[in-house]
Amino acid sequence: MTAPSGLGTAQLASPDLLRSAFRRHAAGVAVITARGDAGPVGFTATSLTSVSAEPPLLSFGISTGASSWPVISGTDHIGVHVLGEHQQELAATFARSGADRFGASTAWREGPEGVPVLDDVLAWLVCRIIGRVPAADHRIVLAEVVLGDPTGTGRPLLYHQGRYTALRY
Repeated sequence: MTAPSGLGTAQLASPDLLRSAFRRHAAGVAVITARGDAGPVGFTATSLTSVSAEPPLLSFGISTGASSWPVISGTDHIGVHVLGEHQQELAATFARSGADRFGASTAWREGPEGVPVLDDVLAWLVCRIIGRVPAADHRIVLAEVVLGDPTGTGRPLLYHQGRYTALRY
């Protein structure tokens, strides 16, 4: 495929094209948590999206191969945590396969609906899952916000070019 004049070098759609394009897209960093029978689960997400204000809905994507998926696939409620720039290590812990995500280095408590709530985040929400939409090897989870606290202080943590970073004013 040839790009029209002046548009650079176009590439055919591929996983590498998508990854390369989205490395250029700065995204906020969140951690999604849920209560499981064997203990809490959680993962780092950069796919968090506000869907609707009335009713208050959000969405995020999760791989069906993710260690948290079996719990997310069957639970009614999840926690959503917006991370601050001071939480790069927390984001890395929840992104790392096999990590002890709720170990001694993670400050958290049991919140409403039994959802694990992380401490010292910019904002946290407890949400009721209302849908899980198949999308290839992922699911897009739709959830209605039930309650939360948006009063944390600090600046947001971002993910860009494969690294955690902070806003620069």
